[in-house]
Amino acid sequence: MKYVLLTLISAMLLSISWPTYGVPFFIFFALVPLLMMEHGVSKFSAYKRKSWVVFGLSYVCFVIWNIVTTGWLYGSKNPDGSHSMMAVVFPVLVNSLLYSLVFQCYHWYKNAQGTYWGLGFLIAIWMSFEKFHLNWEFTWPWLNLGNVFSDYPKLIQWYDTLGATGGSFWILLINVLVFYTIRTWEAGRKRKDLILNSSITGLLIILPMIISLIKYNNFNEKPIGQVSVLLLQPNLDPYDEKYSKDSLTIEKDLLDLARKNSNGKIDYYIAPETALPGSGSISETAFEKSLLLNNVKEFLTQHPGSVFATGISSHRFYLNQNNLPKEAYQLNPGLWVERYNSSVQIVPNQKVEVYHKGKLVPGVEIFPYMSVFKPLLGDAMINLGGTVASLGTDKERVAFSNPYNKGKIAPIICYESIYGEFVTDYVKKGANFLAIMTNDSWWGVSEGHKQLLSYAKLRAIETRREIARAANSGISAHINAKGEITEDTFYGDTTALYAKVNLYDQQTFYVRTGDFLTRISIFALGFLLFYFLIKKVQNKLQKKK
Repeated sequence: MKYVLLTLISAMLLSISWPTYGVPFFIFFALVPLLMMEHGVSKFSAYKRKSWVVFGLSYVCFVIWNIVTTGWLYGSKNPDGSHSMMAVVFPVLVNSLLYSLVFQCYHWYKNAQGTYWGLGFLIAIWMSFEKFHLNWEFTWPWLNLGNVFSDYPKLIQWYDTLGATGGSFWILLINVLVFYTIRTWEAGRKRKDLILNSSITGLLIILPMIISLIKYNNFNEKPIGQVSVLLLQPNLDPYDEKYSKDSLTIEKDLLDLARKNSNGKIDYYIAPETALPGSGSISETAFEKSLLLNNVKEFLTQHPGSVFATGISSHRFYLNQNNLPKEAYQLNPGLWVERYNSSVQIVPNQKVEVYHKGKLVPGVEIFPYMSVFKPLLGDAMINLGGTVASLGTDKERVAFSNPYNKGKIAPIICYESIYGEFVTDYVKKGANFLAIMTNDSWWGVSEGHKQLLSYAKLRAIETRREIARAANSGISAHINAKGEITEDTFYGDTTALYAKVNLYDQQTFYVRTGDFLTRISIFALGFLLFYFLIKKVQNKLQKKK
């Protein structure tokens, strides 16, 4: 029961740390009970299958953490309107399994190499796992540890140097030092060591926060300009209304919303993800002939000097099987199609610029590892208005230049806003503010849309770019370069939000270097594994002698 209790304490501390309801400071100690459980089972228990006990208990811990923090996924629905258990069960069970495997690797390495080598291995493998989780097709970095302080931007201004992955390293290091302090006290009962180790740990907690507060109070980067932005929030039901309403009616409502709230000069109208059309999509080979897009251009002629950025569903047809994109699929004999979740910038008398979402939601916009799983699962992956095929993507980020002013927006689409290093690529392309076009309506009134908004603050700090966030049902918001929400809307309102957005052109250290702490951790992981193998070979050779 002692080990079960330690496991449950870790699960509780992880869960109550998480935004947007939690107190993040518990995260500095959240893994310590789990580490104590592992140490107790490994060194002092009489279990015959100790590795299985460690794995089972850690799995319980991570399942509880995942359910409490991401159980809102149950709010998503199947096309028939029923709630999808698959939407929450699959990510919870699989994500928990992955975290348990990471912890299990630590358990094996620690038992082979000793506690202190093992603790270094834990930091290296956890950091490497978070990087892996940012890049594979089942990507789900929602619970990366560095995200936990997203509601406390004053304390993480140093993310402009090390990013949210630096936050993960910080949290792991503190947990390891707390556990080390407890272990050395239990082993030697030396008050001097306890005071020294506690002081070092406390300093490493407080010092980054002090640096952050200094950076916050002394932020004086000068903007190169300012643009007026109107964020449109149409509050269109994504399950019924979007697919039952005529596309022209949906567009008319959107433009009426823009027209009604156009008080004074507007440089940018920004609408949410897939705001157009209703059902179906717009052909990319006929953008200039599209009635919907030309209606937007007509609207802009009544507002000279304005541009319109919006999310759309789009597609491209192929008549030749040669050189087909891998995401294209056959509609009819001799006809293939590739579909996209796109953002476009519309300017009168200019060609429509388009960007295709690069980070797709697993099971919704991408069928992960389709060649392996589709024969096994068929169409079992959930469909939240997306597809059980895979959407096409752009391999590089883009930034849309405004022909009337210095504005250059990063057209970030929904899920992409969780990825720190990925978003820096927009800034490297010249973006001087970030436009997030999102639709968080799939989960209803839950923590989902609040957490996604909260994570956007991290991107503002990392890049030192202001954010204009247009959400279908809310929360639409203006976030300044210090990660603070300066204006926002209520979830569920049909409304528009006016904001004056500052433009910045300097590149932060994080933009220039990305997740370099993660790259160091991956190198360290390789070294630790290589050292273990070399030592094992040496031991075998000595035994033979």
